[in-house]
Amino acid sequence: MADGAVPTVLVVDDDDSIREITQIALELVGGWQVLPASGGEEAVRIAREQRPDAVLLDVMMPGMDGPSTFQHLRDDAATRDIPVVFLTAKIRGDAHEAWAGLAVAGVISKPFDPMSLATEMAALLGW
Repeated sequence: MADGAVPTVLVVDDDDSIREITQIALELVGGWQVLPASGGEEAVRIAREQRPDAVLLDVMMPGMDGPSTFQHLRDDAATRDIPVVFLTAKIRGDAHEAWAGLAVAGVISKPFDPMSLATEMAALLGW
């Protein structure tokens, strides 16, 4: 992200309402640009084409789930350096350890406070 540039976040969630709330929160509170995607395949395509500054990625989705999408992003030279934050409603005790092994930038739990989402993302990403 260039100095003074508006960060772009790719928001990936199969739930339309979560995607909309997340987009509103990140745009209005964070002042960021949001690229929405409803699934893993779409997210990988958008990430390759538009190179967002970060990805907020739902873990549990039909088709290509979050960890699989994350792996596709890491396997591609064009997207491997984009920081990824997992978004999940279900966190098992061992999930954080497994995800730490994937080198995700962080994990945000659903439900989340829309007013603090941008602040939490910025803290996780060091923005």
